Amino acid sequence: MARIAGVDLPKNKRIEIGLTYIYGIGLSRSQEILKKIHVNTHTIIKDLNDQQIIALRNILNEEYDIEGDLRRRESMNIKRLMEINCYKGKRHRIGLPLRGQRTRTNARTRRGIKKTMAGKKKAPKK
Repeated sequence: MARIAGVDLPKNKRIEIGLTYIYGIGLSRSQEILKKIHVNTHTIIKDLNDQQIIALRNILNEEYDIEGDLRRRESMNIKRLMEINCYKGKRHRIGLPLRGQRTRTNARTRRGIKKTMAGKKKAPKK
């Protein structure tokens, strides 16, 4: 099993799919990386030799923001928006959609499921 950027890649998958397990690398970027190091996209991960794995690690470390660095940069960007009190920052702070979606009926994922009238006392029977 190859371990790249702190992620264990599944050994029985093609390398172009396996690289997508790393945060910040999608299918098109993984194909681009494999072209740079001249590896066939249909190669199974367990069939890679040590030189190819070292070349992958070097390219990922030098040219791309992945895993922890990328997560940290995204969270810093969100914190910056919240600090300058812009519209997107306000929406992040109160947990609503940012990009103009309607919230009256949809946006359940972002808003969460609300209970209706929780804790309301029932009227006594006569």
